[in-house]
Amino acid sequence: MSYSGLSLLSNALTGNTRWPSIIDVSDLQKSYDIVIIGGGGHGLATAYYLAQNHGIKNIAVIESGWIGGGNTARNTTIVRSDYLLNSSFALKNFALGLWDQLSQDLNFNLMYEPRGYVDLAHSDGELEHFTLRANAMLLGGADAQILTGDALQARVPELDLSGAQRFPIAGALVQEAGGVVRHDAVAWGFARAASKAGIHIFQNCPATGIIIQNGKLEAIDTPQGRIRCGQALISVAGASCEVAGLAGLDLPLNSINVQAFVTEPVKPALDAVVNYNAGLSYISQTDKGEFVLGGATDGYSSFARRGSFERIEDVLARAAQMFPFLPRLRLMRHWSGTADITMDGNAIMGPTPINGLMINGGWGYAGFKATPAVGHQMADLLATGQVPDLMCPFSYDRFEIGTEQDDGGIGPYPWLH
Repeated sequence: MSYSGLSLLSNALTGNTRWPSIIDVSDLQKSYDIVIIGGGGHGLATAYYLAQNHGIKNIAVIESGWIGGGNTARNTTIVRSDYLLNSSFALKNFALGLWDQLSQDLNFNLMYEPRGYVDLAHSDGELEHFTLRANAMLLGGADAQILTGDALQARVPELDLSGAQRFPIAGALVQEAGGVVRHDAVAWGFARAASKAGIHIFQNCPATGIIIQNGKLEAIDTPQGRIRCGQALISVAGASCEVAGLAGLDLPLNSINVQAFVTEPVKPALDAVVNYNAGLSYISQTDKGEFVLGGATDGYSSFARRGSFERIEDVLARAAQMFPFLPRLRLMRHWSGTADITMDGNAIMGPTPINGLMINGGWGYAGFKATPAVGHQMADLLATGQVPDLMCPFSYDRFEIGTEQDDGGIGPYPWLH
């Protein structure tokens, strides 16, 4: 059924007991044209665009847990495209354009809010770098502006620009098209549209083996049986190394814990996403009134989804410098997720050395914002066998051939990206 005001009213009058299941329950077939390992935003978006743009529907999406229970639900919902390198900017800006129309395309309210992304600079040198980035964005067709002094204060009235902080604020790069999108709605919106197109989605069905013969993909093993397939995509975020290892691949990335938390809800006080760069602390306010906060990775490899008081204190100390009223609020909820980060901080997308096996991983904590673009481009690759231009810079072998995409200029230190 299509969601509409009339369907909401009619179901409300009948006690909301007649809503159909968002995804159909299917029997696992013995073979599919394509198997997508990972039922998060990226995997489901790929399935949707394969059906929507290429008419390919003989697809199985297998998810080890439940739809929307992985990293898609363990992020801070921020979308933006304020990157310097052409490769990173082009992909993220393509995604930002897709977010604007996606709720209508999926007939599912993703709650995209272009409330603005404010990236703070803490020195004249950093502000000069932000100006360079803003000019590159403008040349690429995105909106960007540099704000200082009264203009910045008017844009974010709650921001403390007194200069009394340890790292005073020199100005900011502002992208008004940046903002937030409801993360679980993204997962279920793509899942509903893919299922409606005839794609089979299986929850609690992990990949337990990847069968390779003579360098070519043959099948995927699951607890529900073996699936023969011509192509498969690994798109499992923090579990990338583990799943790729089933095929004998050693990925150049580390898995690192990332934490986030929210305060108790209060009345609206912040209408933008604000990022503090001296150590990293970012903050936004939800529609329910909670302040969502996050920061840097834990700094060491780990698969443990546990929090630490050290990281909470680190993020809050910086957030309180931006907004002095925050210490009066109580923290209400905390969560963490496993981010897979490459040696240059950018993703790995495209074919692997195994014929028929594709990889999408290494996104760190930048993957959510790119969700529709990744699905769109990965669908093109699977359907045509040709690597799209937007994906070419993120090849599996770029570390071997020396074409790293290091936006931060940090080098081979995943915990710093």
